[in-house]
Amino acid sequence: MNREQRVRRLADWIQDKVTSGGCHGVVLGMSGGLDSSVLGVLCQRAFPKNVLGLIMPCYSDDKDKEHAEMVARQYDIPTKIVGLKAVLDAMLYVLPDAKPAPARAQLTQANLKARLRMATLYYVANQKNYMVAGSSNRSEIAMGYFTKYGDGGVDMLPLGNLVKKEVREIARHLGIPEVIIKKDPSAGLWQGQTDEEEMGITYEALDRYLLENSAPEELKSRIEYKKAASLHKRMMPPIPEF
Repeated sequence: MNREQRVRRLADWIQDKVTSGGCHGVVLGMSGGLDSSVLGVLCQRAFPKNVLGLIMPCYSDDKDKEHAEMVARQYDIPTKIVGLKAVLDAMLYVLPDAKPAPARAQLTQANLKARLRMATLYYVANQKNYMVAGSSNRSEIAMGYFTKYGDGGVDMLPLGNLVKKEVREIARHLGIPEVIIKKDPSAGLWQGQTDEEEMGITYEALDRYLLENSAPEELKSRIEYKKAASLHKRMMPPIPEF
C-alpha cells in the first residue's frame, strides 16, 4: 500500500479501537518528537473533534514544547500544557533515597517522569472517556526502549508495526516540519539524552535488522539480547500455573 493508504488505514484502526472500547476520543502525549507528531496527526484524522494532546514539560528542553505546539497549530490538534516539574520535585522529596550510583539515579528519575506522564494521560482520559494512544514504534518496542508502566502504559500503539524509517517516511508524507524530522530522536528525559546513544545502536542498523534480518553477528547478538532481556515489558505480568 502507498503512504496515504497506510495513513488512512491507521486512522480507521484508531477509530475502530476507540469506538469498540466504548470510548469517545483519544488523548496522547505530544513531546515535540517525530513519533508523537505523527501519532497526533493520525489521531486528529481519526477524531477531528475528540482528540487532545498533552504537552507535559518536566525539566525539558524548551525546543520540545515549541515543536509540539508547532505541530498542534499546523494540524489543529487541541492541546493542554501540564507542567510536571513541581510534581516530580514533590515526589523526590518524599520518596526514600537509596543513594544509587549517578547513572542509576538518573535512570530512576527518568522512569519516574515517564510514569508521571502516564498517570496524567489516564487522569484526563478517564475524565473524558477517551483512550490513551502511545507513540512507541516497532524499533523501540523490539529493544524494550520504553518505560514499563510509563510510556509503555497505554491503550493502543498505532505505530507499533512501523520501524523508525517508516515513521519518518509517513511524517514527510504528512508534511511534518523538517526540523522535527531531522532532529536527533530523544525521549527528552534528561539534557542531551538521545535514543541511539542510550540504546547503543543506530535506528538505521536496527531497522535494517528488523526488516531484512541483516546485521553483523555482533550486532545481531546485541539486539537479540536486548529483545530477550526486555521481554517482560511486552507481556502481562506472569501468573503461576499452579
